[in-house]
Amino acid sequence: MLLMADNIKRVLVLCTGNSARSIMGEALINHLGADRWRGDSAGSHPTGRVSPFAPQSLAASGIPPPAAPRSKSWDEFARPGAAGIDLVITVCDNAANEACPRFPSAARTVHMPFPDPAAVDGTDAEKLLAFQSVLADMQPKFVALLKE
Repeated sequence: MLLMADNIKRVLVLCTGNSARSIMGEALINHLGADRWRGDSAGSHPTGRVSPFAPQSLAASGIPPPAAPRSKSWDEFARPGAAGIDLVITVCDNAANEACPRFPSAARTVHMPFPDPAAVDGTDAEKLLAFQSVLADMQPKFVALLKE
């Protein structure tokens, strides 16, 4: 188990599949939060894979993608003994409307819906553009949230 310094706040970014928006949100938290915030992501019904367009979009924007991104269940963060969560961010309407598990010490939940870039049909270039567009929309909202 990773031990966090007392001054680091943990953020869990949730979506249904944990393959696109929540992965990018996790990376944004870790990039923007530096020494104050630590991001993780999870899904209510994880797909089991991360869309390759998520890390590509992050890297193209100068944001380090998660080192070993994986699509995982939110159950990992709700188990007894799991590290505490200070903030939960839902980035899709489906996850926001589901009965979320109780996360240890989650003090606050914020809903910030974004369109699902993984649902875009088209060429790889069109899909990448959809991911980059969502990432561009996410960034200022996450910046503002982390300043609160």
